[in-house]
Amino acid sequence: MPKLQNNFSAGTYTKHFWGKEYEYRSFSPSLVNQPYEWQDKRIPVLLEEAIRLVGELNAYSLLVPDVDFFIQMHVRNEAVKSSRIEGTRTGMDEAVLPKEEISPEKRDDWTEVQNYIKATNYSIAQLRKLPVCMRLLNVAHRILLSGVRGEHKQPGEVRIAQNWIGGTNIQTAGFIPPHPDDLPDMLKDLEFFWHNKGLNMPNLIKIAISHYQFETIHPFNDGNGRVGRMLISLHLIEMGILKKPTLYLSDFFEKNKAKYYDALTFVRERNDLDQWLIFFLSAVIETAKKSEDTFEKIISLRASYEKKIFELGRRAKLAHALLIQLFSKPATNVSGASKHLKTSISATNTLIREMEKVGILKEVTGFSRNRIFILHEYLDLFKR
Repeated sequence: MPKLQNNFSAGTYTKHFWGKEYEYRSFSPSLVNQPYEWQDKRIPVLLEEAIRLVGELNAYSLLVPDVDFFIQMHVRNEAVKSSRIEGTRTGMDEAVLPKEEISPEKRDDWTEVQNYIKATNYSIAQLRKLPVCMRLLNVAHRILLSGVRGEHKQPGEVRIAQNWIGGTNIQTAGFIPPHPDDLPDMLKDLEFFWHNKGLNMPNLIKIAISHYQFETIHPFNDGNGRVGRMLISLHLIEMGILKKPTLYLSDFFEKNKAKYYDALTFVRERNDLDQWLIFFLSAVIETAKKSEDTFEKIISLRASYEKKIFELGRRAKLAHALLIQLFSKPATNVSGASKHLKTSISATNTLIREMEKVGILKEVTGFSRNRIFILHEYLDLFKR
């Protein structure tokens, strides 16, 4: 295999037969567990800026009170944006609602988003006892495809059949990943790369190359894009770049979807890894800026909420307890709030009416019963 160095070669094409008649060529990427020397002089400048901004975001997030509640909204936003890249149409407004509030024709998309949240939270929790590895990603993949449209595509297992990207069949495919026979060696190399401390490679460069390689290998029958983007967040935490999972790139990728796919494709077609690194570092820079700005707006909005809560007098303590819970999932009903606060339905109903009256909560169903209330200004921060 060609080496990742100055004369970078992305890989080679190999001929195979589909049945007895159709000949196709799959792409076998070069192994990545070796040094890489970039040539574009913009990369060190972008790398320095990205490291600085991610460091600022990391420090900032650690200073935010109750940050773990806010992080769940970041995870939910990532699930919405990453799933949207793959064609789902669930928005943040719907992602925070219970399943029974989602129309039947939209429930598959809604479930895919909820599965992404579960898979992300599971994987982050597992990092306390497991390194980033295919074993971890296999379980995340199984959670991701549970009970949705990909549930019959070997969830949790590396594929044993040829897949392709784009087109209605292999003859019209836009890209054909490696043959399944080549996957064991490629995935072993990729895992070695993840944990090779001797490469002296900047972590953000390593994460960028890892994402490209994972997407090119395409190890699963379905869900590769979502798992590959989840992998970025897991690397950031495992490498100690972030103490809290506060940086998710899918929002940037979704808003620049064509450029994102082009940047991955150009590595394979033009042997140009540098342009992918530039795109990736640009994504990190813009996302870190936006994430810090979101935290600043959250702090400001929280101060505004607490000022309004103070006006509720003897109900202020309960209102504050409910507010903290809503920072994690900004939609509730009287029954759910009553269980959380351990108060009667009557008392909870009165509390929610008071919080609605001062503008903290907003009723969104228009029903007289089974009403849903949202922390609307807070939710809007994640819809920008």
